[in-house]
Amino acid sequence: MSEGRDDPPLSAEEELALARLALDEGDLAHAAGHVAGALTRSPTLPEAHETLARLAAVSGGGLDLFPLHQRAFVGTVVARAHLLAAAGRPAEGLELLAAATGHDRSADWAGVPWVTAPELPERLDPEGIAQVLMQVCAATPDPVPRADRAPLTPYLTLARNAVTVHPEHALLLGAASALARRLGEVTLAVRWASRGVRVRPSKLGEVWLGYAYRSAGRTREALAALGRAVDHDPDDLAVYADIAGTLADTGRLDEALEWTDRALARNPAFDCAVHTAHRLRFQRDGDVAHLVALADFVRDHPDDSHEHGDLAECCRSRPWLGQVTPAAGAAVAVLRHALAAEQDALGATVRLETLEPPSALRTVAAAAPDLRVEVAEVAEPDPREPRRATDRPLWRWDGTVAAPAVPAPSAEAADRIRQLAHPAWPHPPAAYDAAVGLATLGLPDLLGLLVHPPAAPPTGLGRVLAGQDPSLWVRCVQVWACLGLLHHRTDEPWASSTRRRTLVELVWGVEDWITEAALFALVTAAWVDPSVREDVAGVVADRLADAAAVARDRNVPIAVSLAYLALATPALDPATAALAGELISGPAAGRSRPGRLRRLWDRLTRRRG
Repeated sequence: MSEGRDDPPLSAEEELALARLALDEGDLAHAAGHVAGALTRSPTLPEAHETLARLAAVSGGGLDLFPLHQRAFVGTVVARAHLLAAAGRPAEGLELLAAATGHDRSADWAGVPWVTAPELPERLDPEGIAQVLMQVCAATPDPVPRADRAPLTPYLTLARNAVTVHPEHALLLGAASALARRLGEVTLAVRWASRGVRVRPSKLGEVWLGYAYRSAGRTREALAALGRAVDHDPDDLAVYADIAGTLADTGRLDEALEWTDRALARNPAFDCAVHTAHRLRFQRDGDVAHLVALADFVRDHPDDSHEHGDLAECCRSRPWLGQVTPAAGAAVAVLRHALAAEQDALGATVRLETLEPPSALRTVAAAAPDLRVEVAEVAEPDPREPRRATDRPLWRWDGTVAAPAVPAPSAEAADRIRQLAHPAWPHPPAAYDAAVGLATLGLPDLLGLLVHPPAAPPTGLGRVLAGQDPSLWVRCVQVWACLGLLHHRTDEPWASSTRRRTLVELVWGVEDWITEAALFALVTAAWVDPSVREDVAGVVADRLADAAAVARDRNVPIAVSLAYLALATPALDPATAALAGELISGPAAGRSRPGRLRRLWDRLTRRRG
């Protein structure tokens, strides 16, 4: 189903004016096109339906003017639905309206009198009505957000009328219950599903009843209904996964996993059980190995029965699994306070106890040029020196002032990164896939982006980042540029590839945010390619051990972030995982408390006098 013409959209009134002109000239085809356009803009506009009726009257019903084909315009589909109803074929019309709702559930396609007429179900087969209701349910979330429910309420009215006319039809009662549940009518959903099971006990009826009870918060009864569904059909493993999910929602993870194990014992590759089992195991012990195994399963089984969100749910809002971690350190903490305080920041001098990452210093200088940064000392080991020798330095130093050592990227590269860079992603493999848009950029551009981040885009997110935390935008650019490096010369074998060599050099370069971005890219490579996991885990272990050793002598602002990266790494050895846990829970991981930024600001700044 398509949205129609590529021309600038007209209003419903403009479409109808053109339709009437075409009608007056006898040009029925053009009139039909404009009526379809008007229905798309305003599906319940009385004038649109009046013009459609007029068109039908002069064309023998009008159906030939609104033919269906493979990519039919949604307005054509809706117009044909109304003409079918007028021609005494409302069942076919309802099917088309449900299809339109599946295409765009925000439009009030069914909000017309013939759909909600109490007598309509008398003319329809109850099983056909049930199929329409299930078609609508398949196109809607469970539950539908309250703000999105209005266009779907005509279908609920149809369900009420149908249940009144056909009170003993079990399939209709169950489908009506499913729709009512999605639209927040939980009590009604329980009543209809209960009646359906009494009329005709069945697996599907018990599933609908279980879902209704679950939405009503009646977990014990929900589990009982789903258990009866298993008794009806022990081979339907999707119900096992539903029971497991219901148990997990109440904190009964061990019982939930017993059900996923039962399902997997019957079919180890059953996608619903695999997804649920890995999600629940991760919830139980937090071991990223479960999520990596799930990502492997998704990659190896692209034809799952339906789309699953378990991996994204587990990664959401977790450091590096689903988002960039905010930068740590006194410099960016003061920057955030300065931007929030505005006038308080004017004329201030920031006195840092020790040198901080060059990306942090450059971000402060760019975002708050009135702030003057002073460094009390450069502690050892000298953070200006790469942790291992490199032929690819990105920074040069003049005392404690850092400057880029590579040219700026091209305008094309800057535009490309603005379009892609974002602080969050569903999970590492999704981030890898999204970064393919950077595959055509050359190595100089990708390296240039790391130290010459372009300004944030003029989007809502870009304005928020630029105004509240410019460091997060810089980190986004660096992360996505490093992900772009993963797509550089992918024909080269990993071990000797330019992409691996470059990323490893960045990991061991000057202690910087770029270290984190490059390490995340390597970790992402390990998520999507099992053959590189041992290599990447070794790099991560060595880099974290080095950071921990340096942290014994001086502060390492990136240490906690590196620890979170380690915990996101596939096949990481237990000793490194334990070290990561120690770094995360140690003093360097202290979280901001009320007033902490104010006290830090007071300590690190003074007014010029």
